[in-house]
Amino acid sequence: MTHANPTILPVRDFTPSHFSLAVTGKVATVTLNRPERKNPLTFDSYAELRDFFRALQHEKEVRAVVITGAGGNFCSGGDVFEIIGPLLDKDTAGLIEFTQMTGDLVKAMRACPQPIVAAIDGVCAGAGAILAMASDIRIGTAAVKVAFLFNRVGLAGCDMGACAILPRIIGQGRASELLYTGRSLGGEEGERWGFFNRLVAPDDLLAEAATLAGRIADGPSFANGITKKMLHMEWAMGVDEAIDAEALAQGMLMHTRDFRRAFHAFAAKQKPEFEGN
Repeated sequence: MTHANPTILPVRDFTPSHFSLAVTGKVATVTLNRPERKNPLTFDSYAELRDFFRALQHEKEVRAVVITGAGGNFCSGGDVFEIIGPLLDKDTAGLIEFTQMTGDLVKAMRACPQPIVAAIDGVCAGAGAILAMASDIRIGTAAVKVAFLFNRVGLAGCDMGACAILPRIIGQGRASELLYTGRSLGGEEGERWGFFNRLVAPDDLLAEAATLAGRIADGPSFANGITKKMLHMEWAMGVDEAIDAEALAQGMLMHTRDFRRAFHAFAAKQKPEFEGN
């Protein structure tokens, strides 16, 4: 298992061993690609995903991310034989080292300035449900099954930030139901509950996610990064504190060239070309 801080590489030079990465223009697409097992995670894939999202914090050219799974499923969670079995032989220090490492993946997803669009079909369970939850936007299909399975294997629902993040997406009562029972959340119910932004046909899923990510990437990327940071930071703020923090952030952004570009484009009745500065 890799725990050392990674050498920061440009994302275009990042060569993953445990997932597929494609960079098209300003959008990076991460594909979990063990389709024969419904794309489970291993110790190494957890760590490599963490390192990738950490690298995004230093990446200027990639401005949005799509995360998806191969073969009609998103992610079945931690691999039963490659993770859960070996965990039974670890001592307390080793187990906490593992749970902190998996939590660091969620921290890295939330800390990277690029908005993350999850394209979710089929099975989305356990740690896979967490990856979906940690994304900024979720697009699903009617056939998707999202399940926070932790209590079904004798563990608590408080895994990788679920008790903090999930209630903020779907509400405390609904999150409590999913975390206490481990039951599946279907696509249509998930859309009604606000877990999914929208549902599309399976054949349209990746294209829809890529189109949305591209639209975001064409926007003012520095400003979008501030929006993401403030959405995260303001969970711990009162309303007055949040208003003050937003005033400072917006005042800073009024110094950016993208703000000037938008004004001049509006005056010329043109579409602004944002450059992220």
